[in-house]
Amino acid sequence: MHTNLSYWEIKNWFSEVDFTIVGSGIVGLHAALRLRERFPDKKIIILEKGILPEGASTKNAGFACFGSLSEIIDDLKNQSEEEVFNLISKRWQGLQLLRKNLGDELIDFKPYGGYELFLEKEEDTFDECLNNLDKVNNLLFPLFKSSVFKQQEDKFGFKNIKSTTIYNSFEAQIDTGKMMQSLLKLTLSKGILILNNQKVTDYIEQSEDVQVITNDFQFSSKKIFFATNGFAGQLTNQDVKPARAQVVITKPIPDLNIKGTFHMDKGYYYFRNIENRILFGGGRNLDFEGETTTNFGNTNLIQNQLERLLKEVILPEHSFEIDYRWSGIMGMGSTKNPIVQQLSDHVYCGVRLGGMGVAIGSLIGKELADLV
Repeated sequence: MHTNLSYWEIKNWFSEVDFTIVGSGIVGLHAALRLRERFPDKKIIILEKGILPEGASTKNAGFACFGSLSEIIDDLKNQSEEEVFNLISKRWQGLQLLRKNLGDELIDFKPYGGYELFLEKEEDTFDECLNNLDKVNNLLFPLFKSSVFKQQEDKFGFKNIKSTTIYNSFEAQIDTGKMMQSLLKLTLSKGILILNNQKVTDYIEQSEDVQVITNDFQFSSKKIFFATNGFAGQLTNQDVKPARAQVVITKPIPDLNIKGTFHMDKGYYYFRNIENRILFGGGRNLDFEGETTTNFGNTNLIQNQLERLLKEVILPEHSFEIDYRWSGIMGMGSTKNPIVQQLSDHVYCGVRLGGMGVAIGSLIGKELADLV
């Protein structure tokens, strides 16, 4: 049942709307900020179906990364060197744009570096990474002006892994909550309206504008932008599939000496410290079909594996308890390249971030706004 809007609500919120953005995550907010920069006097509304940005923007692990060595090697099997280089370049540009827009203090940026670990049984993957390390470093040298990946002995006391890790000094971590709070505050300060608990259920494109239909009301907007990533397939019919990621975080652990961001199993597992806690996520590869869902939640299969790896690999010398469990919804597709397109005269989308929303989201938002 639709809400009967008052005269005041219609007059001040829903009359003469120029740009409507669906999704208040990293992409949607950066698109709004870029539109405000380009069009200072236009009316901009952001519609968000959750009480907070729903999907992955407030649920991710806070990795300021652009791909582990094994992930990049896998990408090179399916894409040209130029395509892989361009995608990593976009991720790197996006991270710099995020830091520029908000500042390192507001996102709690910590350049601790990143590490890729290899389980003892991963002999083939380990050898493949060592054999291709120089090749990948040479590929990325024009972007970073230095060797990105280096061999380094494990210094954290992990168990059941190869003693040699792959270190990346360009990787960092952020506080996802601080980042999104800062981004929301900045967006609101620019006179951009954000309405939560408003799910866009449909839209009707007309000759001069778009009729936007939500769960509560409908209104006209000159342009509409979809920044819904993993949920994008529902209204845009683009090649985007949802991919759920399950995450746990421990209670504080005394004398924890682990510091940095860490990747395992070609990026399917990832963990980091948050002060004296360990955040650990992943395991989607245990059940690709089951994790291709827009439903939030956890499963015993993946939760048990996360706890087992915490006990046997990451924290073998520490007792620990899980404090929180949650999940986020990412957007995947047949390739890792994002979709930034004008779909018709008044409809645009910036979606399919491939699990790299923190890195690439700000740039995709800017590119989405620049389509106008």
